[in-house]
Amino acid sequence: MLKIAVFGSAFNPPSLGHKSVIESLTHFDKVLLVPSIAHAWGKEMLDYSQRCKLLDAFIEDLGFDWVERSDVETELHTPGQSVTTYDVLERIQQIWQKSDITFVIGPDNLLKFHQFAKCDEILRRYYVMACPEKIPVRSTEIRQRLSQGARVDDLTTPSVATMLRETDWYQE
Repeated sequence: MLKIAVFGSAFNPPSLGHKSVIESLTHFDKVLLVPSIAHAWGKEMLDYSQRCKLLDAFIEDLGFDWVERSDVETELHTPGQSVTTYDVLERIQQIWQKSDITFVIGPDNLLKFHQFAKCDEILRRYYVMACPEKIPVRSTEIRQRLSQGARVDDLTTPSVATMLRETDWYQE
């Protein structure tokens, strides 16, 4: 039986904070990184496909063969609507039927967990693990620096920093 951690985030863009959470999940057989396709609370995000490219570069930089990006939200998405965590976990459980699924939540979302759709059902059916970032780097800080034309090499992985430098994705 596989132990699978599901770590959903905007990854807008992926940061060293995300990396520090992933590095604390080594006791799982598989870690699925699930980029949000449409944020439940209307958060403005870079285009999904661009964030996926950044996340793929991020995963490559990590070099962990047990970490992968999941496209499950593309299967579940209806234009104009968000995809709920509950639906993501249900779909992942369908794919990996004989696995223990743990939903990994950051401290910012832990305080809002009661607002998640079917939060009681999530707690009943799945493990939930609050996992603070050991490196306090937020994607917001990366976006702010990029909008000012500053470098972000100390806030994300090398390939992501290079991609961000070579694109205008977060330029104002």
